[in-house]
Amino acid sequence: MRGLNKVIIIGHVGKDPEIRYTQSGTAVANFSVATSESWKNKTGENQERTEWHNIIAWEGLAKVCDQYLRKGRQVYVEGKIQTRKWKDNRGNDRRSTEIVANNIIMLGPKEEQPSLEEAIFGPGPEDDDSL
Repeated sequence: MRGLNKVIIIGHVGKDPEIRYTQSGTAVANFSVATSESWKNKTGENQERTEWHNIIAWEGLAKVCDQYLRKGRQVYVEGKIQTRKWKDNRGNDRRSTEIVANNIIMLGPKEEQPSLEEAIFGPGPEDDDSL
């Protein structure tokens, strides 16, 4: 067996997704998601820790993220962990660990969520108030 690289998080979007396109025209969206845990310490005081996760979504999933995800929205993200290495402007080695998403589900009140059809094809003519 080669191993398993899978991660699932539920958290809140930290900033609106930023979408860009590769030279070949492939869409890629980047955004962050915050997850928090809370506990009581030995003296009974509430403690909380927030972890920030960098998320990357590709192609159609990137376009859906760009159109529907907004800062503060609760989201389920499933994907794999990937570490990239590069050199900064000063020639120093840098590393970045991120989650490459293969499934994203928007959580929260039903009225805030697009239908699957809307997410893929956009709103239909019956949703256009100008008609």
